[in-house]
Amino acid sequence: MLTDTQRREAVASLLESHRTKVQGKRPSEMFPDIEIEDSYAISSMVAEARVAEGQMIVGHKIGLTSKAMQAASKIDEPDYGYLFDDLVLSDGAKVPFESFCVPRVEPELTFILKEPLTGPGVGLVDVMRATEWVVPSIEIIDARVTEPRRIFDTVADNGAAAGIVLGGRPVRPEDVDLRWVGAVFYRNSEIEETGIAAGVLGHPAMAIAWLANKLGPFGTTLEPGQLMLSGSFTRPVWAAKGDTLHADFGPLGAVAVQFV
Repeated sequence: MLTDTQRREAVASLLESHRTKVQGKRPSEMFPDIEIEDSYAISSMVAEARVAEGQMIVGHKIGLTSKAMQAASKIDEPDYGYLFDDLVLSDGAKVPFESFCVPRVEPELTFILKEPLTGPGVGLVDVMRATEWVVPSIEIIDARVTEPRRIFDTVADNGAAAGIVLGGRPVRPEDVDLRWVGAVFYRNSEIEETGIAAGVLGHPAMAIAWLANKLGPFGTTLEPGQLMLSGSFTRPVWAAKGDTLHADFGPLGAVAVQFV
């Protein structure tokens, strides 16, 4: 377990990378004895600093929701980070490439809550009942630390959260079988990835249930109006300057973002 001074050193390094868009040292490189509890504490401290700078927390993102990604990261559960108001973008947004270190993108479903969710004991039906809309989305992820990253580094780096693009056709959770929502993911005119939402813990709502149950013991409630990004069901796709990334969700419409 790290000392408070060591945690604050990692926080300062991450905040500097947020400011300069230059990757900094990995927390696991700075402090080889780091534990996952340290990483979440560092992420929370970075979030507190961003709120103090004027940003607002508008929800959470959940990552590593597929078995393949968990195996690659040598963990057995997802991770989470914070979504801030300045990360929320509209369909077709043009974002400066220089606003990121090494951006990648993923197609996901965003759950917008109408009722609070507090764990433990939250299940799939509870999430469906508490959800007002499910929105096709693209998540922009970024690495503010150098390779080779470990799970400690990704968690400390806010789960790599860097942007969320909302678009397509929002649906009520009961109006579609969310397990079978699919996406064809294009970079410019070429298909890069395809997948279906069942790849997220068998049902994307289960990612929201996991988060509510994970945060419940700490007294944190998922609040009405908050955005919950449920996790990718494809591999991440690299984005270069000038690229347009386009996710076609079929009957649920499409969402796109361009790096300029």
